[in-house]
Amino acid sequence: MEEVELCFPQLNTSCWKTKRPLSQTVLIYMVLSFISLLTVTLNLLVIISISHFKQLQSPTNLLILSLAVSDFFVAFDMLFQVMLINGCWLLGDLMCTLYSVLNYTVTSTSIGIMVLISIDRYVAICDPLHYSTKVTPGRVQVCVLLCWILSFFYGIIMLIDILKQPGIYNSCVGECVLSCDIIQQFSDFIILFLIPITVIVVLYTRVFVVAVSQAQAMRSHIAAVSLERSVTITVKKSEIKAAGTLGVVIVVFIICICPYFCVTLKTQDSFTSASSVSIVLCLYDSNSCLNPLIYALFYPWFRKSIKLIFTLQILKPGSCETNML
Repeated sequence: MEEVELCFPQLNTSCWKTKRPLSQTVLIYMVLSFISLLTVTLNLLVIISISHFKQLQSPTNLLILSLAVSDFFVAFDMLFQVMLINGCWLLGDLMCTLYSVLNYTVTSTSIGIMVLISIDRYVAICDPLHYSTKVTPGRVQVCVLLCWILSFFYGIIMLIDILKQPGIYNSCVGECVLSCDIIQQFSDFIILFLIPITVIVVLYTRVFVVAVSQAQAMRSHIAAVSLERSVTITVKKSEIKAAGTLGVVIVVFIICICPYFCVTLKTQDSFTSASSVSIVLCLYDSNSCLNPLIYALFYPWFRKSIKLIFTLQILKPGSCETNML
């Protein structure tokens, strides 16, 4: 049985923390710190790539850029998870409140961006003739901005009690507890999980049905098409490939987020301690590191941009006009 000790030994009202072997503690801290650093670095590469190279600033890539920004902030959440692994919050009630708002905002935004990506791929594959008129960079930017704003206000509404009085639900010093009654838990499950995941699954099911039918049509008629038709087919293939890559991103996202909502929904009491869900939060946060790795695996433009960034080629005049595709 593990030994326990106080988070703040000088305070009688301090919370208890689990005392782990030093080697285990160091290993946990090193792994989480490494993942956090890797998450920051990889997502920063995505942000620089799409922001710098004009050819990459398509509506779809603007959504990827927005996802990278939210993933970038997730890395800071992971730093807080390091201390929560031992069950102690050492930064005070105000920082607990700010951390909770940031986590709510970033989590909600990531989910919203995933829905927007699904809509983007749905229009691109199922209504390609009207894609350029329906999905424009301006409309994408507006949707992304609304996603961030709505996510922020949703977090404010859900955390209104601790915003008014930080630490109001803490039972001891060194705790970071959120007011989370069954109604709030159910609201989170419906708004942040059930509805978005249902929309994503329905849209992507339709996308892959259409993509498969298009691929079969391409194979059956490939020998008889004209040059102009061949160009059209190439465009469709690129859209289908993009749909497949982003489909992998979405599947990984769903796998990482499911345990988080399962654990929080099963919480029996009316409060949720940040430390009690720290493990599933770490799993969810690790998804932010996996996304850029998926881009590197499937997107040649991302690998090329990484090379140009690390060789400092992007500092040359006119580098933003480089052919990346």
